[in-house]
Amino acid sequence: MAASELYSKYARVWVPDAAEVWKSAELIKDYTPGDQTLSLRLDDGTELQYKIDPRTNNLPPLRNPNILVAENDLTALSYLNEPAVLHNLKVRFVDSKLIYTYCGIILVAINPYENLPIYETEIINAYSGQNMGDMDPHIFAVAEEAYRQMARDERNQSIIVSGESGAGKTVSAKYAMRYFATVSSSSGEANVEEKVLASNPIMEAFGNAKTTRNDNSSRFGKYIEIGFDKKHCITGANMRTYLLEKSRVVFQTYRERNYHIFYQLCASSHLPEFKAFKLGCADDFYYTNQGQNPIINGVDDAKEMRNTRKAFSLLGIGERDQMEIYQILAAVLHLSNVEVKDQSQGTFDICTFDNVHLMVFSELVGVPCQEMAHWLCHRKLKTTTETYVKSVSRMNAVNGRDALAKHIYAKLFSWIVGSINSALKSGGKQHSFIGVLDIYGFETFDVNSFEQFCINYANEKLQQQFNLHVFKLEQEEYMKEEIPWTLIDFYDNQPCINLIESKLGILDLLDEECKMPKGSDDTWAQKLYNTLLKQNAHFDKPRLSNRAFIIHHFADKVEYQCEGFLEKNKDTVNEEQINVLKNSKFDLLLKLFEDDEKATNSNKLTSVTGRPGQTQRDNKKTVGLQFRQSLHLLMDTLNATTPHYVRCIKPNDHKAPFSLDPVRAVQQLRACGILETIRISAAGFPSRWTYQEFFCRYRVLMKQKDVLLDRKQTCKNLMEKLIKDRDKYQFGKNKIFFRAGQVAYLEKMRSDKLRMACVHIQKTIRCWLARKKYLRMRDSAVTIQRHVRGHQARCYVKFLRRTRAAIVIQRNMRMWVTRKRYQQQRSAAITIQCFLRAYMARKKYYKLMFEKKAVVIQKWVRGWLTRQHYRRAVAAIVLLQSCVRRMRAKKELKKLKVEARSVEHFKKLNIGMENKIMQLQHKIDEQHKENRELSERLIAVEKAQSVEKEKQSKEIEILRKSEQEARAKAETLPSLLEQLSFLQHELENTRREKEDLEERSNIYKAQTEQVGPLSPKLVHYKPFSILLIIAKFIINIEYCFVLEITTNIENTKQLEKDLTEERARYQSLLSEHLHLEERHKDLKEEMNLDIRQELESENKKLKQDLNELRKSLTDEKSDLLPPSPGSLPYNTLLEQLNSSNEELEMRKEEVLLLRAHMVHLGEISSFPHVDRSSDIHTLNEDGELWLAYEGLKETNRLLECQMREQEHVHDEKYRKLLEEVNKLKEEKEQQHKLLTQSLHLPEDARIEASLKHEITRLTNENLDLMEQQEKQDKTIRKLKKQLKFYIKKVEDFEGNHDADCLAVNITRKEKEYQGMLEYKQGDESRLLKILVVDLKPRGVAVSFTPGLPAYIIFMCLRYADSVNDDQRVSTLLNSTITSIKSVIKRRGDDLEMVSFWLANTCRLMHCLKQYSGDEVSVTHNTAKQNEHCLTNFELSEYQQVFSDLAIQIYRQLIKCMDDILQPMIVASMLEHEAIQGVLGSKPTGLRKRSTSFSGEGAVTVETLLQRLGLFHTTMSQHGMDSDLIKQVVKQLFYIICAVTLNHLLLRKDMCSWSKGLQIRYNVWQLEEWLTEKEMADCGAKETLEPLIQAAQLLQIKKKTEADAQAICNMCTSLTTAQIVKVLTLYTPVIEFEERVSNSFITTIKNLLKGRVESSTLMMDAKKIFSVNLPFTPSSVALDTIQIPASLNLSFLTRI
Repeated sequence: MAASELYSKYARVWVPDAAEVWKSAELIKDYTPGDQTLSLRLDDGTELQYKIDPRTNNLPPLRNPNILVAENDLTALSYLNEPAVLHNLKVRFVDSKLIYTYCGIILVAINPYENLPIYETEIINAYSGQNMGDMDPHIFAVAEEAYRQMARDERNQSIIVSGESGAGKTVSAKYAMRYFATVSSSSGEANVEEKVLASNPIMEAFGNAKTTRNDNSSRFGKYIEIGFDKKHCITGANMRTYLLEKSRVVFQTYRERNYHIFYQLCASSHLPEFKAFKLGCADDFYYTNQGQNPIINGVDDAKEMRNTRKAFSLLGIGERDQMEIYQILAAVLHLSNVEVKDQSQGTFDICTFDNVHLMVFSELVGVPCQEMAHWLCHRKLKTTTETYVKSVSRMNAVNGRDALAKHIYAKLFSWIVGSINSALKSGGKQHSFIGVLDIYGFETFDVNSFEQFCINYANEKLQQQFNLHVFKLEQEEYMKEEIPWTLIDFYDNQPCINLIESKLGILDLLDEECKMPKGSDDTWAQKLYNTLLKQNAHFDKPRLSNRAFIIHHFADKVEYQCEGFLEKNKDTVNEEQINVLKNSKFDLLLKLFEDDEKATNSNKLTSVTGRPGQTQRDNKKTVGLQFRQSLHLLMDTLNATTPHYVRCIKPNDHKAPFSLDPVRAVQQLRACGILETIRISAAGFPSRWTYQEFFCRYRVLMKQKDVLLDRKQTCKNLMEKLIKDRDKYQFGKNKIFFRAGQVAYLEKMRSDKLRMACVHIQKTIRCWLARKKYLRMRDSAVTIQRHVRGHQARCYVKFLRRTRAAIVIQRNMRMWVTRKRYQQQRSAAITIQCFLRAYMARKKYYKLMFEKKAVVIQKWVRGWLTRQHYRRAVAAIVLLQSCVRRMRAKKELKKLKVEARSVEHFKKLNIGMENKIMQLQHKIDEQHKENRELSERLIAVEKAQSVEKEKQSKEIEILRKSEQEARAKAETLPSLLEQLSFLQHELENTRREKEDLEERSNIYKAQTEQVGPLSPKLVHYKPFSILLIIAKFIINIEYCFVLEITTNIENTKQLEKDLTEERARYQSLLSEHLHLEERHKDLKEEMNLDIRQELESENKKLKQDLNELRKSLTDEKSDLLPPSPGSLPYNTLLEQLNSSNEELEMRKEEVLLLRAHMVHLGEISSFPHVDRSSDIHTLNEDGELWLAYEGLKETNRLLECQMREQEHVHDEKYRKLLEEVNKLKEEKEQQHKLLTQSLHLPEDARIEASLKHEITRLTNENLDLMEQQEKQDKTIRKLKKQLKFYIKKVEDFEGNHDADCLAVNITRKEKEYQGMLEYKQGDESRLLKILVVDLKPRGVAVSFTPGLPAYIIFMCLRYADSVNDDQRVSTLLNSTITSIKSVIKRRGDDLEMVSFWLANTCRLMHCLKQYSGDEVSVTHNTAKQNEHCLTNFELSEYQQVFSDLAIQIYRQLIKCMDDILQPMIVASMLEHEAIQGVLGSKPTGLRKRSTSFSGEGAVTVETLLQRLGLFHTTMSQHGMDSDLIKQVVKQLFYIICAVTLNHLLLRKDMCSWSKGLQIRYNVWQLEEWLTEKEMADCGAKETLEPLIQAAQLLQIKKKTEADAQAICNMCTSLTTAQIVKVLTLYTPVIEFEERVSNSFITTIKNLLKGRVESSTLMMDAKKIFSVNLPFTPSSVALDTIQIPASLNLSFLTRI
């Protein structure tokens, strides 16, 4: 095709741009060969003249059609070039929020810098088992491809993940390993998958660090081999690491961090186990504070430390080993703070005593501090004859310290990797493996050193392997399709690899320089210049530097600084420092240097034969040599496997989510080989279509006559007609191969054809619409004219009517206005006159009132003045009298004072006071005597009470024994009654003694009250009455206990009475039996009417009682619910509980009374004395009486002290008495445990304890009653048999008598069966083997009654129940359950078997309920069925067991159906085109979809419906309940909806308008199937609602805000994430459709922001609805069931 055809007007091209790399432009005029410029218009409207290089004549790259933009595979693009790749990635990443894209065999992963919900378990399940081209690009798709190829081809696989720092390599590798751990299960050891995943946090902690480009950058390369066995289950794993960045341990640039583990350790330093390490925050140590940024946003180092420790434990690394690891890390941190100080004489030393960190370091590693300090500052020099110890410079000492730290950390890292590998090893044999390589990508910085050189060297090797693999795949594809091909030229980087690793290459010269005694970086650089500068084109020298060199790598040229190359390559460390560490007492440290010790020993052996001066450092491998060897080993491993490539791209340097920097992206695309893949593909035939896909897509370009039955020939004819140049395409066996640009040309022709068809259709439709509009307008005009004329006539008539009405209205209105005006004027005149007259009257009245009030005021003022004058005169007279009387009183006072000072007067006053004191002392002595007498009497009473209490306790013990005997033997009731009478007599005595004590206490209270007024302090002796109250409390407790025993005895008596009544009934039955012979003629009638009814009623009553008793027993012994409210056990327990609560409340009230009484006594004792000093001062102003009163107070204080001593003595006695009472209480608690527990436990526990006690007691009683009931049942059955025997005798007698009278022909009646099958004990296994284990469902379902095995088993159960053999019942039921479980376990994948036993299990469960005899089931039965109810056993517990078994089988049935439907759902619901011609295929690139086209073997919706119909028929034939079938169908429809919607959300090619139409059509067919099966009301339609709404979402208009609101109102069953995902994935299939804009998606998000819903993207396809098993009684009578002879159950006998 000529360039003039492609570069025509309106064609779109890409032009270079400095900022955006490439810009889109449009040609504004056609290009003709020979033009020097292209006239272009940019997207912003700017016009541009693009100059064409006349030498190369290269035109700008063409842009792909919009229909090919945002494809899943870059190789699907018609124009394969750099701008097309960049634009496709940008549209997918920025607009569609898709981070994965295929580029041939490469998966391009762009770091989103945001957590995405695309790694859940549901998504793993969705990708599991799918072809790689069927689903959207994902890391799980690559992992699934590797897993399937390993299983299919029996060949080892490798996943190579590469990219620069911050691109997401570690995360991608982590998710790949997680996928393998999820889709496979471990064989052998348990939790191997968890161990493999647990290695990630450990390696991230010890090998990852924060850099300027990435917060979690891997600073080492790793290759993990995940081993699988022959069943493709994980058996173990092995890890290899490459080139750990040891320099980061001792140095970090600004805003970077050391390895994460150091910060995690510092963040956890507060924990007790880390206190001995003497750590602090990260800023305190030199190795962790250089970056000045120790915190990562959103990362909690303490939490990460817990995760690391948890991962260690999961891998089997013990707590001791972990602490040793942390101890070494802490030692490294302390080593960083060891300071080297210069001395005065130019030397230096380390101050051991002042430098605390050195001491801590030595203590942690277990070495002498002085020795370590010495070798940090000195080194040993060896010659042939002598050894010297020489001090080193301060700089060399610091370098030695850092080298030691790096060496220790590297050894620890290697040991941890070895420990992880040991933990991941498994005992099982490894059959194959999948390797995951997580290695650094191509790196170039401002300053590139030895690490970047090794990294880029590794990438050169990987790129070479990648190029060869891509070329090999291209070659295999062409050979497979048998098309001619020529050798494709591709970039070979072998010369660059030779420059690095060949003889006299860079690494060889570096190793040689390291062996030189005085080798340096400068001399090595000069050797490079002299050796390689002119010999290798990939090596170059910078212009302005003599200490650097340039290598032209495949991605870019990189300048390396030579400084530090030799030191890093040698990786030297002071041997004496290592020797010091080897002498450590620290076990783990010794393990780390075991390899060095072995190497030293081997060197010693070689030095014997070598030259004398050879040292260990001469034989030590350099870092470069080690890396080269490990890299060669890695390449050998990769070449022996099938590789899969994942290229990670870092979108920007600012870590902004979903933002793509074009410059950085292009750099990485060039560096990771993606553009090279595109170039290789573009050089051949990049676009490939199957013949069927090509025919479906370009059918519109053909005429009807060109369509042949042979699709291949049809496509060939069309291609020869459309494209004349045969070199532009090739016909293969199954595909058509196109050169670059040909698909775009075909798409252009297809679009033109469709556009012309659209124009023709539009022309016809517009003509039809215009004519229709004209006719409608003409009819409308005529109609309007008719209505207008009628309207005008009506308006004129209306005008005439209004004119006449207006005249009448005016006349009446004027009359009304005139009359109203007159009435207003008249009313106003009358109102004015009224107000004026009222005003004049009020004015006159106010004047008269004013004059009267003035006269009253004058009268009162004059009276007040007169009274005021009189009061002043009286006050003056009183004042004069007071002064005179005061003068006289003062004179009298002086006389009295003189008399008071005389001695005689004082004596007269004291004589009366002494007499009063003597009287008080005498009364106190008398009171002391009375108190002593009262105390003696109280002691005597207490002794009597203690004796009586011991006597009562003995009697209580006797009562307890009697109670036990009464419960054990009901026949000892008379003796209990005698003991009861004796106890009642004793109780009367106790009551009398209690009354005597109360009388004594009352007398004592009266006496103490008499003594009280004499001395308030004697009130303290009232605590003696408390002892009486406590004694009363104890007696009450004993009395209550006796009452309780009495109650129990009465209950026992009542039970005996009931037993006696039962015996009476039994005797009445016997008496009736004796009179049977005398009542021959009336025997049948009496028995039918009286005896049988009475027996049945009594039997039912006894059975009900027995059921209630059994329920009470089962409630105690099983895990079922407690007795239902209203039942007999519940009421009995409730009464006992209420009585216990009442007794407890009574005890609480007594205790509260005692406490209140004691508090009252305390208040009385502390009552304040009345201070009468003020009164005394008023009586005696001179102070003489006050002195006498103070002396009397001193005397009273002495008396009070004596009283306090007595009170103390009495308190001691009271305390001792309380202790004795407490001892008595403890003894009482031991005797009555139930009462003690109920008093001390909380309310809930107290109720539970009382309930347990009562239930235990009732259980024992019920067991006795059950035994009696069984005896009575046996007796009744025996009587029934005897009755039947006598009835038979009577019938025979009557028959003989009638035969004598009249000879009658006798006909044989049909035998009546009882619905039971008799079998011998031990035949259960034989029965179940035939009925369950060996039975084939298909023959039984077609030939016999549905549920026949269940009926047979239940009929056997009825026989076991009729003979009252509980062992047979339990054996039969348990064996049935076990057999069914074994069959389901063994043949769980057989749908018919699972369905058959689900139906039979439910039928057996329903039979147990139907024939249980309860009220619910009886109402559903016939009279005959009620006769077949179980009589002896209540099997409600087994109903629950069979219900659980049915639920288990139901889940297995759903699993079977799910396994059958899973491969069909996607193919039938999504991929199959039921409506032909609606959906057209699009280019899919290298990875083809396995789409189902209409043809033979295609899975259609009809196939799915046939399978559902088969399921329904199978369940119906097996007799499954209709409700259960509906629940199964509902579950299956949910699975169909979930799987279809999940795949729709993961497949961009399925999100289109036409696919939405196809889905709605398929859903309609499912709904029609439901209607046909009469299951429209089962809820299955509702489960399809999310899928229906998703299909509507694909078809609805998506432009305006109103459309967004309509979508939100419509999609109520879809989550916000699902709606946004569908809109994001929406892809036009034809050019006339439009993509959904980002602004519209943002509007949808804002409208749905308030929704409360789950944030998950996928539907849970494994969810199973809870199943309900409703009771469905059977109409089949058991006596009508016959056993087929084909079942070979001849050992069963129908009864």
